[in-house]
Amino acid sequence: MTSETMTPKERFLAAMRNEVPDRVPVAPDTSTYIPTKHTGLPFWEVLMEGKVPLWQAYLDVADYFGMDAWTAPVMGIPFVRQNVQAEWRSEYVFDKDRDAMLRKSIVHTPDGDLTQEEVCFRWDPPATSIKLIKDLRIDFKKFKWLLPMATSVDASELEVQRNACRKRNYAFGVTVTYPGFQNWNSYVQGGVQTLSYGEMDTPEILQEWFEWDLERGEREMELTLQAKPDYILFGGSGTVTLASPKLAAKYAIPALKKWSKMAKNAGIPTMLHSCGKDRILADMLAADTDVGMINPLEVPPMGDIDLAQLKRKHGKRLSFMGNLHTTDVMLLGSPEDVKQKSIEAMRDAGPGGGFILSTGDQCGRETPEENLFAIVEAAKKYGRYDPQTGMLPDLPAEVY
Repeated sequence: MTSETMTPKERFLAAMRNEVPDRVPVAPDTSTYIPTKHTGLPFWEVLMEGKVPLWQAYLDVADYFGMDAWTAPVMGIPFVRQNVQAEWRSEYVFDKDRDAMLRKSIVHTPDGDLTQEEVCFRWDPPATSIKLIKDLRIDFKKFKWLLPMATSVDASELEVQRNACRKRNYAFGVTVTYPGFQNWNSYVQGGVQTLSYGEMDTPEILQEWFEWDLERGEREMELTLQAKPDYILFGGSGTVTLASPKLAAKYAIPALKKWSKMAKNAGIPTMLHSCGKDRILADMLAADTDVGMINPLEVPPMGDIDLAQLKRKHGKRLSFMGNLHTTDVMLLGSPEDVKQKSIEAMRDAGPGGGFILSTGDQCGRETPEENLFAIVEAAKKYGRYDPQTGMLPDLPAEVY
C-alpha cells in the first residue's frame, strides 16, 4: 500500500468523470440505517423530528469508517418556493404497544384537504401507511398545491452543508428526483398497482403529473446548477423495477435527458441511483442521456447486473458504482467474504478508472461494523492505480 495523493473529494469526482484516480474510491451505501443507528437515538427523533440532521450523522459515520463519502443521498438543495398555500398540521402519537411513533398529518389546500399517516418504529425508518393521494381523479389537483414553483435557494442553509463537506474534503453532492412510477408511488395509496390502473384508466392525469414534474424540475435544476454543488445525483430507486422499460422511457428518460444535458453544459458531473434492475436502464442512459455514472448495479436476484459485462459494454461512456450484495455479503458474510467480493468488483470494473467500490443499495441496520471496515480496507489495500496503465497492480495476481 502506498501513500494516497488525492483527497476523498478529488478521488470521488475523478471516478465520476470516468478518469483514473490514485486509488479506487470506496463509499458503501450507509445513507440512512447506519448513521441513524450511530446516533443512539430512536429513529423517529432523527428521521421525523430532526433532532440530529441526517446529513450530519452520515458525515460522522463516513469519518468513523474512513470512507470517501457519498454525500448526495442525504443532502438536497433547500429551495424557497413562491405562493405556498398548502398548510400542514401534524400530530405525533406514541404507540406503546408497537414501540413506534405515529405522525398523523392533515394538509389544507385551496381545493380541499389531504391526509397522511406515517409509522416509525424505534429502530427502523418511517413508512407511510396512509398516503396523500387516495383517488387520482379527486386528489391530484390538491396534491399540486404542495410543491409550488421554486424561486430561489436558502443560501445560508446550503452553505452549512457545503462547509461541513469542505472541512472533511468530501465532495458535496445533492439529490434531484425525476418523474415516474419510482417517485409517484410514494404519494399514491396502493402504490404501483394504483398507478398501473391510472396508466390505463386516467392516462391524462399521469401525463399532467409528468409535465408538472418536468416544468418544476427544470427550474429546480437551474437553481441547483447556480448553487454549484460538486455533483448531482438523480434519485429514482426502482425506475425499471417498479414500472417497465416502456414507462421509464415515457416518464423518466425525457427528464433525465434534458437535466443531464444542463448539468453537462455547466460542467457538473452526474450519477443516477436506481436499485433493482439496471441492465436495460444502463442501455437507455448511455444511448439517450448525458448521465455520467450509474449505481448501485445490484447482482441477481435483487438486480440483473454482471459488472464485468457492463464495464465491457458501456465502460467508455458510463462510470459505475457498486455492487456488493447488501444481505448475503455485507450483512451475513464475514470480513473475508467482503474482502473477496471487493476484489472481484474491483477486478470487474476497476481497470481504466471510472469505478467507485460500494454496495448494491443500502446496508441494513445490523450490518457488522467489521464488514464495513473490510470493504474500506480492501479498496485502500488493493485499489491503488498505476497512473501509466490505469491498472490495479496491488490486486492479487489471480484476478488477472
